[in-house]
Amino acid sequence: MNILKGFLPALWSFVSFLPFFLLLLALGIVKAVLIGPVASVIIFVGNSSVIIGMWPAHFIWTYYCVIKTKRLGLALKLFLLVVLPVPLLLLPPLIMLGSLLVGIGYGFIAPLIATFEAVGENVVNKFYHCFADGCAGTVKGACTLVVDFTDFCFYSYFSYMDDLCEKVPVGDKPMDVKLTKLPSCLLVSLLAIIVDVPMISIVALCKCPFMLVKGWHRLFQDLIGREGPFLETACVPFAGLAIMLWPLAVIGAVIAAFLSSFILGLYGGVVVHQEKSLCMGLAYIVSVISIFDEYTNDLLYLKEGSFLPSQA
Repeated sequence: MNILKGFLPALWSFVSFLPFFLLLLALGIVKAVLIGPVASVIIFVGNSSVIIGMWPAHFIWTYYCVIKTKRLGLALKLFLLVVLPVPLLLLPPLIMLGSLLVGIGYGFIAPLIATFEAVGENVVNKFYHCFADGCAGTVKGACTLVVDFTDFCFYSYFSYMDDLCEKVPVGDKPMDVKLTKLPSCLLVSLLAIIVDVPMISIVALCKCPFMLVKGWHRLFQDLIGREGPFLETACVPFAGLAIMLWPLAVIGAVIAAFLSSFILGLYGGVVVHQEKSLCMGLAYIVSVISIFDEYTNDLLYLKEGSFLPSQA
């Protein structure tokens, strides 16, 4: 009987808020469809124009600073001069792709969130703000993103590269690599990319259903029980929005795992150089997959440890 007394009011609270949430969601989607493309075009065209226009200056200045710096040893400097064209050539298309994705995501999510924020307790004239918020603000935010990116390309990047050219403090040695270790470092990094990237991606894909279900379970539990972030009445509409957008968060986590797998794989070359052992680098290739699996298990409150081998 006590269970029914607690469950029925919670169920009624959930059912009564559902039409209100659906109306806000529909209004937010309409604004996202109308405003989203404008914001996406602003971010994509603005950032793409800046990176393409500044790319020659970035290319020349990067090479100049690498050649001039005293912080890098001769071997490392020669290695960087050889491999730098690859990331520098990939930079514009990657920035353009990232700008497109950011523009689409920001253009869709910003009006949606602004619509729900308009019904907050401290908002006056909620009816007006439900329609107005997220329109001009989203376009202005897109312009701000382009301005910030422009400032980084025009000022911050050159400032960071100038720091590279500063004199080495007395007593510090330039950063360098041993030429004899360079082939083994490159070999391990290449093998790690081939092995770790697909394996870590597979682990992330296998864990994403657990993340989806556990996240939804917790959100529904907090919503119905009015606990956690949904304790206040004003936060209830955001519960439905969080439930709707949770799959996007899961997809983002999988993409982040895929991108981070490249960094984890390339770090194998650093392990070889630091430990001065090819075997340690090969062991790292195997163990990093187990470490990632164990970390995701802890994050999702699954079984501790990992069934994958922790060392070669």
